[in-house]
Formats: sequence, structure tokens, C-alpha cells
Amino acid sequence: MKLISKSFFGVFTVVAGAAVVLAVSHFNSWGREAQPLFSVSATPVNRDPRLGTSYAPIVKKVAPSVVNIYSTRFVKERPMQNPFLNDPFFRQFFGNQFPGDTRERTRKEQSLGSGVIVSADGYILTANHVVAEADEVKVSIADSKKEYTAKIIGKDRATDVAVLKIQAANLPAVTLADSDQLEIGDVVLALGNPFGIGQTVTMGIVSATGRSGLGFNGYEDFIQTDAAINPGNSGGALVDAEGRLVGINTAIISRSGGNQGIGLAVPVNMARRVLERLVSGGKITRGYLGILPQDIDAGLAKQFNLPGEEGALVGDVTPDSPAAKAGLKPGDVILSVNGKPITGQENLKVTISQLEPGTPATLKIVRNGVNKTIVVTLGELPGDTAATDDQNNPEAGAAKADALDGVTVADLEPQVRQQLRVPAGVQGALVTDVNPDSNSAEAGLKANDLIVEINRQPVAGSDDAVRLCRAARGEQILVKVWRRLGPGDFAGTRYLSVDNTKRAK
Repeated sequence: MKLISKSFFGVFTVVAGAAVVLAVSHFNSWGREAQPLFSVSATPVNRDPRLGTSYAPIVKKVAPSVVNIYSTRFVKERPMQNPFLNDPFFRQFFGNQFPGDTRERTRKEQSLGSGVIVSADGYILTANHVVAEADEVKVSIADSKKEYTAKIIGKDRATDVAVLKIQAANLPAVTLADSDQLEIGDVVLALGNPFGIGQTVTMGIVSATGRSGLGFNGYEDFIQTDAAINPGNSGGALVDAEGRLVGINTAIISRSGGNQGIGLAVPVNMARRVLERLVSGGKITRGYLGILPQDIDAGLAKQFNLPGEEGALVGDVTPDSPAAKAGLKPGDVILSVNGKPITGQENLKVTISQLEPGTPATLKIVRNGVNKTIVVTLGELPGDTAATDDQNNPEAGAAKADALDGVTVADLEPQVRQQLRVPAGVQGALVTDVNPDSNSAEAGLKANDLIVEINRQPVAGSDDAVRLCRAARGEQILVKVWRRLGPGDFAGTRYLSVDNTKRAK
């Protein structure tokens, strides 16, 4: 024991050793307040990354590669005139004596974002929406006060990736990882310039991979993380625990507009392919298969005798497409492409898009319960067109009967065929109405769909549809429909599995 001090309140003792102790005596023997005594250790924390006590070495390694991006857009506009001058009553007295200032003015809009240096000679990856409408882009490196004017090499709205170039050499380029190797639970760090306050680092884990169907981009294969991502982080780096770039931060899902623990990043493998194609060819080219795929639910898995719901079901094959030439058929289930498992239609779409046109792709499929391998030489994806719902609801004539409880069908009249632009070789029963509370509506059947098969039996008209539905047995009815996705857009067939165990009221 060691005596520290003596006060009117008694003797205070502490144990000497490694523990951090504060000892305070309220007053010393002269009645004055004594100073607190501290035990201080100035030894730095052990920052060995293997101990998980600090990510400082990783941040020091990566931070110089993350840049701030300032984009400027110049908007031309004319000032508003006094609304009274547009009134004929006032103009008959004053004419054009007060024309006002009608000179065109230019307004400057600025936005902030982040980017990542990926090559020592000045190539930078960022999010497309950071620079999408910019007339001028400036880049500033975190540990340097120098600002560069950046050239936009190319932009890809479909993946929300853009590539910039600055005139500089020996820049601190980040190392790129293989984002396909990421696993849920891996530690990741997000670096960027949120709200323009300066470079910021946040830490979290990979919450999910392969996120899609969220409506942000045309091609979605997002890495989801709970590392805090806020406005201004867009285009910044998502790195692994070794400081390698695994993704480009692009979006958040939030009700407040700020971080709520669901951040999204474009995988670096996808971003790298965009960069390589923009730099080498100046445009984005994507592989093209030529099918209309769909996801597999429990009902379809049972109908096609599949062990699970993985893979993508081929609903239709475009004539003369790479898929058609390779022998792919409607009803085939694609399980993998070049050895990479396919989890659904969005995953298939992204996987094919990442492959070069003109290259072979090995598809493992299931056809009628038999595993097969098909090699397809991919084509080049035609220009993207946004799919819209067909707003036409042509009058189809009198309905002949009810089919599939809650569904009304009719024969396809020539006038309706022309309005829907149904090819001459396609026959079926036209769906004129679907009860929204019916099993068919739940399965996805819509008005203006053309039922072409029921339980793999061809449907020539409404009588066939009614007869085959009444004869259907089992818990599910497999319905193949022809559908137009929107005016001027692709049309084709897809499968629906309709519950046959309960009836609509």
C-alpha cells in the first residue's frame, strides 16, 4: 500500500501497478483544494489488424486514394416577368412600357460526391449520378490542397458507374479485390465525403450480397452494408479489412434521407468491367442471350420437378437470337453460367451483361428433368429500352366463359390481334378480366395476357382454355401466357403456377 495524501477526511490509499487510478482529496491540511492525481499511459494502442483493436493502418493505406468530387452544372433561365404585364386589362393602358429585364441569365448548381483513384495515372471511379449532368467536374485529393479539373471518360446509367481522368502521375491508387469472394459478415469500411464535411470513415459488415430488384439501377447486384453511408458518400470506397476496394458506394434505403443502416454499393467487379470497356472502346457493350427469363417459385419448382427455387426459368426465346441458335427452349431452367450459380432472373441478367459479346458462355440447364450443358455464343445487347406497362385495354368482344376461377377469357379476334400486335403464329385465349382477389391474380395473370398453354397442352381459343382448366387436377395449374411488356417493347411468353387447391370467392 502507498500513502497518497492526508486530508480532513482521512487517509487515501491506492494499489500501485498497471491499473489507471484517480485519487482526489477534497482539501489538504492547509484548507486548500488539492489537485487530482492521474495515472496516465502514453503507450499507443496495439494496432495490429489481426487483433481487431484498430483499423487505423487500413485507413492510412486507403484514405489517400479517396477523393472529393465537386460537380457544377450551368442552367440558363430567363427571369419571370411581372404577372400583371400578362393581363390584357393592364396592357391596354401601359402597353410595353415596363418590359422588365428579359436577358437570359445563367445559374450555377453545385453538388458534392466522392470518388476512388484506381490507377496511378489518374483514372477515378465514381457514381454516375454524382456527375451525370455536370458541365464541370473538379477533383481534390484528401491529403493535398491541389485541385484538378477532371475529364469524364464515360458514364453508365444502367450500373450507376462513371469514369473520370485527371492529368497527374504517381497517384496513390487503391488495390482492387475480387468482390465475388465477399461473404455476409465480412468487415468493411466506407470512405467518402458525407454532407461535404470532409473525408469520413465508417465501419460495418457485409449485410447481404446480390441485392437486386430495388429499382435504383438497370443492373443491380448490390453489396449491402450497415457501415454508415450518407449523402456525399456516393462514389466513395467500400473496402475490406485489408484495404482492398470491394465496391463503389451508390445508394441508401432510408425513410429519413440519412443513414439507417442499409447502404448499397456497386461491386467492384461490375465497376471494373464498365471502366475497362469505357477506356478501351468508349462505350458499354453487354452480352446478349435473347430470352425472357423469370424467377422460380415453389409452385413452378414443383411443376418442373426441381429440387429448389434456384435458377432462372426460360419463358420465351427470341427467334434467331444466340439462345435460339444454341438450342435453348422455353421451359428450360438455367442453373449456372460459366460455373457461376444462377439465383434468379435478375442474377442471370447481370451475369450475362458482364460477359463480352462474341464470347462463348457455358450454360448448365435442366430440361424435362434432365441435366444438360449448352454452349451459347453471346451477341451484343441492343439499346436498352425502359419497360412500361401496356395501357391499352382493347375491347375483346363478348366473353365466352369463366376459366381459372375469377378469370374471363375470349377468342382472339383479328382486330384485337392487330391492336396487341400478336404475331400470326401465336394462338391462344385472350384474358379479358382477372378478379384481383383470385388465385390467378396472385400468380400474376393480367388482362390482355394470351393463354397459350395449360398444363403443357396447347390452347387455340377460349373453349380450349375452359376445357383444360376444368380437366386440370393437382394442387397447381401450369399456365403459359404470351404478354407484351409495353408499347414498342419486347413481348414473349412466361410461365405462371396457379394455386388450384382453393377457390376465389
